[in-house]
Amino acid sequence: MPAAERRQAFEAGLAAYANSDFFEAHELLEPAWMGTRDLAERELIQGLIKLAAAFVHQARGNPKGIEKNLRGARARLAAGAEAGRSLDVAVPELLDALDAWLAAPGGPVIVIPRYRQAAS
Repeated sequence: MPAAERRQAFEAGLAAYANSDFFEAHELLEPAWMGTRDLAERELIQGLIKLAAAFVHQARGNPKGIEKNLRGARARLAAGAEAGRSLDVAVPELLDALDAWLAAPGGPVIVIPRYRQAAS
């Protein structure tokens, strides 16, 4: 997938997530994940997909699904942290938020922190 199309899918997924449409975020992020060969980028995007899936489980009242997906998201995001800067995702802050949520389950939806506003 061309870089511009991946970026568009990525931004659309993050916008859906920011609007609390977690299932749609998951769906929109998948082409960006499948469309790149960069391993760090793949890990980062897959981590964001798992993050969105966790909050789908929250809406469905499935605490085991939330925890499983958040733990998976954390591992993927940590593995893909180097791609965070180029994709404008503040991974260290996101990992801190995940750790806090896992330490005290049931908190609010985790916001995906950005380094800067991405170009529209």
